[in-house]
Amino acid sequence: MTVASFVPQGGDIVENALLGGRVRLRQPAKGYRAGMDAALLAAATGAEPGERVIEAGCGAGAVLMQMAARAPGVSMTGVERDPAMAALARENAALNGADATILEGDVAAGFRTLGLEPFDRAVSNPPFFDDPGALRTPAPGKQGAWMADNGLAAWTRFLLKAVREGGRIVVIHRADRLADLLALLGETAGSFSVRPVHPYADEPAKRVLVQAIKTGKAPLRLLPPLVLHDRSGGKHTAEAEAVLRGEAALPF
Repeated sequence: MTVASFVPQGGDIVENALLGGRVRLRQPAKGYRAGMDAALLAAATGAEPGERVIEAGCGAGAVLMQMAARAPGVSMTGVERDPAMAALARENAALNGADATILEGDVAAGFRTLGLEPFDRAVSNPPFFDDPGALRTPAPGKQGAWMADNGLAAWTRFLLKAVREGGRIVVIHRADRLADLLALLGETAGSFSVRPVHPYADEPAKRVLVQAIKTGKAPLRLLPPLVLHDRSGGKHTAEAEAVLRGEAALPF
């Protein structure tokens, strides 16, 4: 798999404040930049002190740093194939005093190549597209984050192998890939919980947060949706704003 660096030529880096200033994140000024999806995934992970959590495709560490602020005492590992982004993730871990180990590795190579014991939880925001013909070619700085060279199945295989029996997998993805996610994760996981994420209350969901439990057998649960914006002119709904500021979580 070829590596497309997310860091633009010239290496311009900016520092952003997340979770109401509790997290400092250094990331590229251009190209792929962490945003709402990372914040929602971190809010939905539900990690508890003493647990071990792995993130597939951690980028600059936006999810991991927000998880660390939300759940002190959690041991985290990030896997990232882009050396430049992995280096940024390590910088961010040091900047935030986070207990996070960042490994350079390719999700397509499989979890077992890392030589790690299975984790309690695995999280990911996989690339949203795996068919180059499905959209215009993304800008070079976003190619690696948007296009899954080996398909969504490579990501779900990694996540399923990354957790112990009874371990939890949490993913945020496009709402129109929900059926694919359930089918792929359903190979060895179940007890699904799904939370739709709507841009507005009167518009279809654009994202879904999905939790699966390895070897779980419980019926699927469809949770109340999160609505991001209202029509009153405010930037976010009160619920979404509380999540973005770290004042509320998105439990399953």
